[in-house]
Formats: sequence, C-alpha cells, structure tokens
Amino acid sequence: MIDQHRIAFKEEASELLVELESSLLELEKFPDDKELIAKVFRALHTIKGSSGMFGYDDITMFTHDVESIFDFVRSGKYAVNKELIDITLRSLDYIKAMLEDDASKILSEMTEAKELIQAFRNIANSVKGTVQTPKGKTGVIPEVIESSNQSTYYIRFKPFEDIFMSGTNPVFLINELRGLGSAKIRANISSFPHYSDFNPEKSYTVWNIILSSSKSLDTIKDVFIFVEDDAELVVLKIDDKASPLDEVGEKLFFNEIDAATDYSEKNIKSIYSVFTLNQQINFAKTKDIERTDNTRTHQEVEAVSSLRVSADKVDHLVNLVGELVTLQAQLTSAANLSGIVNLMNISESVERITWDLRDSALNIRMLPIGTTFGKFNRLIRDLSRDLGKEVELIAEGAETELDKTVIEKISDPLIHLLRNSLDHGIESPEVRIAAGKNRVGKIKLKAFQSGGNVIIQITDDGAGVDKEAVRKKAIASGVLPPETELTESELFSLVFSAGFSTAAEITNVSGRGVGMDVVKRAIDGLRGSIEMKSVQGVGTTISLKIPLTLAIIDGLLIQVADEYFILALSSVEECIELTSKDTEASHGRNIVSVRGEIVPHIRLREFFQFPGEKPDIEQVVIVGINGNRIGFTVDSVVGQHQTVLKTLGALYRNIEGISGATILGDGRIALMLDVQKLSELEEKEEKTQVA
Repeated sequence: MIDQHRIAFKEEASELLVELESSLLELEKFPDDKELIAKVFRALHTIKGSSGMFGYDDITMFTHDVESIFDFVRSGKYAVNKELIDITLRSLDYIKAMLEDDASKILSEMTEAKELIQAFRNIANSVKGTVQTPKGKTGVIPEVIESSNQSTYYIRFKPFEDIFMSGTNPVFLINELRGLGSAKIRANISSFPHYSDFNPEKSYTVWNIILSSSKSLDTIKDVFIFVEDDAELVVLKIDDKASPLDEVGEKLFFNEIDAATDYSEKNIKSIYSVFTLNQQINFAKTKDIERTDNTRTHQEVEAVSSLRVSADKVDHLVNLVGELVTLQAQLTSAANLSGIVNLMNISESVERITWDLRDSALNIRMLPIGTTFGKFNRLIRDLSRDLGKEVELIAEGAETELDKTVIEKISDPLIHLLRNSLDHGIESPEVRIAAGKNRVGKIKLKAFQSGGNVIIQITDDGAGVDKEAVRKKAIASGVLPPETELTESELFSLVFSAGFSTAAEITNVSGRGVGMDVVKRAIDGLRGSIEMKSVQGVGTTISLKIPLTLAIIDGLLIQVADEYFILALSSVEECIELTSKDTEASHGRNIVSVRGEIVPHIRLREFFQFPGEKPDIEQVVIVGINGNRIGFTVDSVVGQHQTVLKTLGALYRNIEGISGATILGDGRIALMLDVQKLSELEEKEEKTQVA
C-alpha cells in the first residue's frame, strides 16, 4: 500500500516542481509580489513535509534548507534577487534527481549541490550573521534560527478518522513540532471506540500541544499545511514568553482543555492564564488565528471536481472505445445488408452512443498545451544567459487542448525550434540596438485550434532567414541543383533537410544540422506539417499543424481497384472529377486545373501498380501540405469513415507512404496514406526521370 502512496507522492511532487519553477521565473519578473512569494514557500513546504512521510529524507532535509531562506523572504528579511532565483532553480534540478532516485545523476551533481548549500549558507549568514544546527537535526545545511526570543503556542490537532488513507502519519507532524522548540504534548484518546468497534485504519486521537519556540506563528501553521483539509486544527500564540507551566500546571491546563468545547482565542488564553505563574499576558500582540491562505477554498472546490486517474487506465479506455468503434461499423454494415428496419434503427442508436462515447473518451485524454509551454520559460532563460542575449518568451493559447500522446511527442520538436529561434534568430543586444530594435528580443509561442488540428507558431523578431544563403548552402551540399528555381516556401523547406545548417560555426546549441531534421521527422510521425516564413531583418515564423489526436480520427475512405485507403479528413480540401478529356488536355502530365489554379496530382493506381483499367471518370482528392495543394487520383470516393488506427506489423512497418491501417465494417483492411511521404516520393521519382 505504501508503494502506491510513494508513486502518488512522486507524481504530485513532480507537478509541484513544475509549478514551482514557473512561479520562480515569474517571481524574477515581479520580486515584490507577496502572493508569488507565499506560493513558492507553500510549494517548498509541501514538498518538504510530504517527502518525509514517504521515506525521502534527503529531499526533506535539502528542501528544508531552501525553505528556510524563503521564510526570510516572506518575512521581509531578504529581498528576491537574480542570485536567489538562480540557486533555487538549480536546487530544483537536484531535488528532481533525488525524486527520480537517479543515483548516477545525484553523484554527478554532488559537487554542484555542495555549492548550492554554501550559497544558501551565505544568504543565511547575511541575514542573521550566524547559523546554528538545531538539536537532533543532521541536514545538509544547518537550519537558521529565527530569533532568540521564544513565544508560547497552543496547538489542537484532531485528524479526521480517514487521514491514514492519504498516507499521512500524524506522529511525523508531532515530531516536526518537537523540532521547532520545547513541546509538551497530551494525546487525548477519550474518543476511542469499544475494542469490538475499533478500526486500526482510522484515527481517533486528539493532540493538544503547548509549544515554546522562537518560530513565527506562520511557521508553526506551515507544519500542517499539507493536511489542514484533513483535520480540525487550532494554532494560537498565547504568550510572548516561553511557557512557565510546571508539571502540575501543565496537567491542570490539559485537563481543562480536554473538557472545553470553545477553542476560540479568548477562551484558550483565559484557561492558560489561570495556570501560568505570570498573569500578565500581552493580548495586543497576539495574531489573528483565522486562516491566511485565501486560496484554500478554491483548492477545495477543485479537489471535489477533479479526480486523479492513471494514464494507463485512460489509454486502456481509449483502446476499448476504438474496438467498439470498429464493431459498431461492422454492426452498421450488417444491419444495412439485412434490410431489417428494427435492426437498422438499433444500429443507428448504437452508432450515436458510440460516437458520443468516443468523443468523451478522447476528451478525457485531452490536456492544455500550457503543460508543455510552461517548461520552456526555464529553457529560454538559461539559454539566453549562456548566449549573452536578452530574450522574452511570450506564450499565447496555453489553454488549447491536445491529446496527451501528441503533447508528449511535440515537446522535443518545440525545444529544437525554440533553441533555433534564440541562436539563429535573435541577435545580441548590441546588434539589435544598432539595427534600431529593442535590446530585448521576443519569441512568441502561440497555439490555436483550427478544425481537427492545432496550429502552433513560433515567431521571433530576430534577423530573419537569408534566402540567398539558404540557396547557396543547398547547392553546395548537393541538396539543390544550381539551375533549379524554387518558390520561397520550397526554398525555406530545405532548412529541414538532413544535415542542413547555415550556422557559421558549431556550438553547444547548433551548427551540426540535426535539430531541424529531427523536427521534420517528428512532425511527419504525427501526421502533421511544418511551414516556415521569414523576412530578413524582421523575423521568422515557423508553423506546425498537428492533429488533435492520433488514436481515432475522421477519415475519408477511397477506393483504387479492389483496395481501400484512408486519408485524414482534416487535410482534405475538396474532391473533383477527372475525365478522359481532362487527362488528354494535360498532355501526359499529372496536373489538373482547379478554378484556374494548376494542381499536381498522384495517380494511386499507377503509384501502387494496380492491374486493370482505370474508370472513365476518376476522382481527385485535393489535400493541403505545408501550404501547397496536391491531388490524389482514385477510382472512387466512398465517404467519411470513423477510423481507428492500428500500427502495422514488423514486416510492413517500413513501407513508405503508409502510416497505419484500420478495419472496415465488412472486416476488410484499409491502409492509412501518409500524404506527406507520398508527395516526397513522387517528387523524388520525377527528379530521377528528368536526370
């Protein structure tokens, strides 16, 4: 059971680290934002508290040291600066390594970790002058003692009965309180049921504590920040001095507390004052006990309206829905062939429910692309520092949703494109100023939905692409024959060729000609397209067109001879007829005139070498590829088809032009056409024939 909780902890901690990184980068821009400071502190405290519960003691101690410094920030004793943000971000990387149990990475970063420890120690010394190691602590950096003046606090902690189900052990929290000062603890077990009704998986104990500590009221409350929604909690400052209660006074106080029903500030102070040697209690300095975290109500609502589910379970659900879609197609086919009206009506109802279920299952797997956008802020910050440039990343459309699988596969291509924009596109501050630009370059990352696709654009206001330099490089590398004339779009597409790079020298960032080729292959693998537009001296825009999902798509079913194929409906623009007269007018060339526009087309019957005669009237399905239009000539267009894609077996996986397969209602197989690859193969064959 604990292993399940450890897995859940690692997932939640990973999400917290991502949010923490984003908050730190935001805090660097707005260092005086108290809400951001509080958010960072809460995240650090949550990681620290929860990691200890699940055996990650190294994370607990390391995070405790980082948290101590941000407690200074929160109390106004230390100001946020670039140095603090730098070392905290590096600390997050080290915490990630410990969270992943990556021993080799931990060892490799041990030297850097020691440097971080020393950096935090220097900050602590600058604030307090000295640092001391608290009794019983063995952390990597000594805890900073806040003050030599101690105050007295009363804590009443009554966990809800089911608190153990979340993996929480209240004893760990009590022990953490002991580490904050001198604690006198009373465990009230009066609510324990009869042994016959006792459930060892439930909590029945109420904890009453008197704590003498130099820590602030907020620090005491933060011990329970991870479980405050799972317990009744009262935390009060009841004396500005250490508790003078002796053993008798302590026993009398706890007896009175056990009998109390009013735990208001006034009543607790009144009870305490009766048993203290010093009756002079300063009520004016006592802080308000009401909860200061105003975001908790919102979090409670979210907790009720959301549910954490394993990704594997969601994937399994989508796979089952895919099988159901295939069976539904078979049912529809059988019902239509039978001619039985009642069966056809049932088939239509099943089809409608299946489509609704398909949409619901796919929506469950849809995530906002902002989950990927968020991590690029750190990339741009670190890379611009290494390159000596000043760059601002602007993200738009983070709420746009994509299939989880697509988001995972699009991350690396986006990293390559952003690195390329920063290295090749954005100029140095001096060059930008000389060109009359703002010294700070801008890279805009924008996402929006367009039909069944998502468009992602990466735009920079840098130097742009030199078309003549691209042409010369393409000719020199043998990619482009010297006499070939290309459109601007075709010329820019050469940038994505394998081994192509216009960088003057090889650096750690670019110059080897592998990044853009990787991008193209990744986008092709997603059945997407990529397009570049650039104006020299103004900037560059790279647009990615990605399908919303890879699992179940709307397809256009086409037929050639006795075989069936599928085209992604999202890429289809229109269908036209092609007669023998049209073919004769083209004089042997595979082109067709569409409202005055010449569109090339590929005859699939010839491409796949199917035997037999073509029909008198063929159909040309025109699709859009990277801003261009190309047609696919087929015998007939059957119509729209709900397509559940299946991967090809090992023997057929490397066949070019085919990206998958689906099962039709009558049990036959239809192959999914890779329009991008077919276009490239046809173009390559034409060049070979010309040569």
